[in-house]
Amino acid sequence: MQRNTKTIVSAVALFVIAGTMATLNVSPALASSHSDAPLIKQDPQTNLTDVYAFIGTKYDDPSVGVLNIVASVRPFSEPGDGSIYERFADDALYSLHITNPSTGDTVIRYDFQFSAVDAGYKNENTILSYGLGTEVGPILENGDARQNYTQTYSVARTPIETEAHLALSGAIVAPPNVGINTTPLYNDETGRAVSGASSFEQLDSYTQQAIFTGSNGEVFFAGPRDDSFYSDIPGIFDLLNVRILDNNGTLADGLGQDNDGVDGFKGFNVLTIAMQIPLDQLPDFEYNDAFFGTQTGVGVYASVSRPKVTIRKAGNNIESYGDWIQVNRLGNPLFNEALVPFAGKDEFNALSPTDDSVFATYAANSELASLINIVFGTDFQEADRQDLVAVFIPDVLRVATTTGPVPLAGEMGFSRFGFIGGDTTGGVSSGWPNGRRFGDDVIDIALTAIASGPTYETITIVGDNVAENDIAFNDVFPYAATPHSGTSNRKDPSLTQFEIADVNRDGTVNFYDISAFIEAVQNSQ
Repeated sequence: MQRNTKTIVSAVALFVIAGTMATLNVSPALASSHSDAPLIKQDPQTNLTDVYAFIGTKYDDPSVGVLNIVASVRPFSEPGDGSIYERFADDALYSLHITNPSTGDTVIRYDFQFSAVDAGYKNENTILSYGLGTEVGPILENGDARQNYTQTYSVARTPIETEAHLALSGAIVAPPNVGINTTPLYNDETGRAVSGASSFEQLDSYTQQAIFTGSNGEVFFAGPRDDSFYSDIPGIFDLLNVRILDNNGTLADGLGQDNDGVDGFKGFNVLTIAMQIPLDQLPDFEYNDAFFGTQTGVGVYASVSRPKVTIRKAGNNIESYGDWIQVNRLGNPLFNEALVPFAGKDEFNALSPTDDSVFATYAANSELASLINIVFGTDFQEADRQDLVAVFIPDVLRVATTTGPVPLAGEMGFSRFGFIGGDTTGGVSSGWPNGRRFGDDVIDIALTAIASGPTYETITIVGDNVAENDIAFNDVFPYAATPHSGTSNRKDPSLTQFEIADVNRDGTVNFYDISAFIEAVQNSQ
């Protein structure tokens, strides 16, 4: 793969000069793996959706370089799913792996375990889990008297050659965004989530209070966030519905670059774990980047495991014991969902990246390329795609750790296409397939690779017409956007100014509405 580097970079330069890549200067997009295999679809709390890994700086000390790792589970989480709302499974092990990027062997693992989902209440004689703890009113601090249920977690760090040690314990999970009356500090005056913070001070206080420092200087977060997967996956799986390539009546402006496409994941939340690891705590491995040759860094992936044996008795009497059995894993976006057929999907989730050579044929012989050719009459190369094997096998995110901090979405120099859009850091792509940032348009990058490889002598930009998330990312840890409100999210129509002013929703705006608004503001302070 290293031999193609000059060809690819030259081709990109020619496209920029010719102006044919002008459409790349648009808002960010990304996608990953929400429904990748039949068995994990039945276990949503352990179903990984996305993994991100990128170089940055510690949230409270820009002089400290860190590797950011963010992983999410529970796809299609409805923000208004009261009264329980989403909680991390208390009988699952959520793990973040640092690996040898060439072999997939885990060298350091961080294991997250969460407290009981049916305990931790201040008041069991109510239907409210968030609100009406021992006081009535909005939650103003994580775990305060007004927050009835609180989930906590611990993190164990395991260097594979030694015993595990506790990196963090008793950390509080951020509450869900129930709505403006219960969790007002997540939202604006209309009741919608506020996101796009560029500093720690601009984050909502629920998120700030859910950031904890571990015993070795690592930083941790756990809680609900916006589902940062956005793409017209519904259109892609509808036998490549033509709307993914064109929604304005002409292909002259690019294949799938019209924007204003259908985001099948708008308004949903996920459950997220995130951490920052100081770079001086990481090993250094030499590996071959698929497009930029020899680099130094690590591999990253996430997994979720369940106990080998679970016995269910009457009521909430459940016993689990035995070894942890892996039920899901995720490294690169899209691999299991879009490249591995049903014959291998469940097996893939049960194995380690060290076994991924058995799945290499699915990258080398891309069914997705074949489907595109059948539907659209193209002649993209389907077989012997060693360029795709170099990206996906083993299935870990390879991160060059010598680059320095990479540009984030919205910052100068950022391109949702990474190096294809001229966005490089330290001589390698700033984004996927060099790690993955919030904002990397992995759907468009993957489709462009399928259309342009394996030689990349001509780069054909292909996308799905979805070029931005429905809510801005935060440019500070934990980076994922603020969770949507249960009572007013992006799936709901926007309120008119009259509806905002009509606080009691009686069809008139009068003294009673003004009084109610003033009282609500005072209660939130």
